[in-house]
Order: sequence, then C-alpha cells, then structure tokens
Amino acid sequence: MKKALNDEISACFDEVVALRRDFHRHPELGFQEHRTAAKVEEYLKELGIPTERIAGTGVVGLIKGSKPGKTLLLRADMDALPVQEASGLPFTSENPGVMHACGHDGHTAMLLVAAKLLMARRDQLHGNVKLVFQPNEESDGAIHLIREGVLESPKVDTAFAVHLWTPLPSGTIGLQAGPVMGEMFIFKIKLTGKGGHSSAPQEGIDPILCAASVIQGVQAIQTREISSLDPTTIVFGKITSDGAYNVISGQVLLEGTLRYLYDGEDNTPQHPKKRFRRVVEGLCAAHNVGCEIELIPSNYTVINDAGSVAFLKERVLPHIVAADCIQPYCCMAGEDFSEFTNRAGIPGALVFIGTGNPAAGSHHAHHTAQFNIDEATLLDGVRLHVHTALAYLSE
Repeated sequence: MKKALNDEISACFDEVVALRRDFHRHPELGFQEHRTAAKVEEYLKELGIPTERIAGTGVVGLIKGSKPGKTLLLRADMDALPVQEASGLPFTSENPGVMHACGHDGHTAMLLVAAKLLMARRDQLHGNVKLVFQPNEESDGAIHLIREGVLESPKVDTAFAVHLWTPLPSGTIGLQAGPVMGEMFIFKIKLTGKGGHSSAPQEGIDPILCAASVIQGVQAIQTREISSLDPTTIVFGKITSDGAYNVISGQVLLEGTLRYLYDGEDNTPQHPKKRFRRVVEGLCAAHNVGCEIELIPSNYTVINDAGSVAFLKERVLPHIVAADCIQPYCCMAGEDFSEFTNRAGIPGALVFIGTGNPAAGSHHAHHTAQFNIDEATLLDGVRLHVHTALAYLSE
C-alpha cells in the first residue's frame, strides 16, 4: 500500500514542478500575494476542498475525513522577497525587484499536490487536515492568522511545516527536537550628538565615535556574558549619518539583528535584550551621546516538540528517506512557524528538506539573487505531508 502511494506521488512530479515554476515566475511580497492566493483557491476548489480567506491574502482549506477525530494543520508560506533575481532560470521572476529566494514557491506547490492526494483518501482520515497557505512569513504573518482564528473551528491539535533548505544536501532530512531556528529581534539605535566642523572636533559631540564603541562593545555580550553553548549573534547591517567628510555628524542610525537559539526573555538567565540595552546605554553615557533603542520582534525561536519529532521519525520518515539520511539540524535563521507551536502552544515540528545540489544549481544561500532549489526534492515535501496526515489521522 505504501509503495503504491509513493508511486502515485512520484507520478505527480511534472505537476508539482509546473506549479512551483508558475509561482516562481510570478512572485509577490508579503500581504501582496493576490495572484498566488487566487491560484491556490482555484486549485483547492477544483478538488472540492472548501476555502476561506484569512489575513487578507491567506488561504485556508479544510479536508474533512470520513470519521471524526483530531485536526492536523499543515502550513506552506507563499511570500517572496524584495530581491532582483539573477539566477538565469528560464522561468525567472517577471516582477522586477521581487523573487522567490527562499523556497516558498516550492512549499506552496508541495502542499497543493499533497492536498490532491489527501482529498482522494478522505475515507482513510479520522479527523481533519487544515491546509494553511500563509502570507508574509518573512515578517511574522503567522500571528495575524492566529489572531483571526486559524487555530480554531475546528481546533488544531498539532501542526507541521517543511522548509526546503539548500545548506543540506538533496536527499537528506534535517530534524531534531528542541530549538531548531533562532529568535530574532531587529534593533534600531539612534545616537544623537552635537554636529560641528571637523577642524574643531572638541566643539562637537561625535556620535560616529560612539557608534564605533557600540559596535565593538556589544560583541562582548555574545563572547563574554552569555555561554558559547547558548548560540547568540549580534550583527550590524546598516549605518547612516547626517555628516559629511568634513562635518561632524549630529546623528547616527544603526540597524541590525539580535539572534539566539533559546528563550531570550528578560527573566531568563541569558536575557540578551536586557544586556544589549545596558551595554548600549552605558557606552552612550560614557561618550555623552543621547540614544534611543528600538527592539522589534521578528521571529521567536522554533522549538520542535519531542513527541512530534519521534512520531515523524517512527511513522513518517521511513517512507521517505533511509535512516542514515536523517540528521539533527538547527540554525540561527528565523521562521514564524514558531507562532503556531511554542508561542500558541500547539505541539508540532518543522522539518528541513535538503535541496542543496551544485549540479542543479541549488547550492546558493537563501535570500540571494542566485538562489534556486533542486526540483527533484519537491516530491520529498509532498511525501512528508501526505504520510504525516495519513499516519496522524489513522485512528
């Protein structure tokens, strides 16, 4: 039976590739996924799956099994990135400055094909499969879906998601219990000094000198204050000032990210945000420079539930890859799937599907203009969704 199912999934290769390429050719930014959402709705409705819109461009479909039971949520993200594509693919983006540079086109295609296969097997399902096609994953769109009730009616019991991942070789699966993707806060720091002429620096208060101290000083948080066993990174990505080559700046703006792979609230032993504020404010006081610090939440730590991971390893992954192709994996990148699981308290897991293959041109980093996926791995995602639903709702 399982072999016949996998053969049927393999027969869907051309369809899932065609869907992925269509979405890739027509990428849309977060909360602007109007064409994508319409295509998703059309596909699901043709299968007889009822849909509803949520959070503007989100789409939720519901497959009701023939018998009552639990409700499983499967999520795919739909949004693209503000990147000008330079992949050279024949189906390259037709929208200037917008590109599917993170694999979300593949995620959407995989869940659609999985929906078709699961709809044909409704009589085997004890419960429901809630298909969530999410907008704006790159900027925490999940919280908007949750506020609008995506976890209710029917109430969700568990949630799973997959992520195509070029750092892992094609044919491998990355999965482990515990933290697997990092919590990220965007920081913005405004330093205010006193402008002046560069020939008389003593008459001004130089926020650029202070900025240099801040950039260097906060690095001590991750190397001297927080254990190296608790991964923490502080990276400055943007520095701007209102000065010139012969003008002492009056104001400097610093922007970057604070990431960590644990619960980093202020009442925890690590409390990175609290330490960050203390160091920045102290250095600014030493330089007699005013400062304003803004910490903007982007994604919280994705923490895979141990029971959900065990379920996948025991009942799902054996139908997809050999045991030696499954490896523990975590990274500092952010993912708002955390809103469904550890933030909302729904047990579940996020699975990395290796799609790195130099021969297929899929060895480039995520969020870059050359990014691509190994389309042969799309079927791994379809298999994972289908086998997860059939196993979870088998009784």
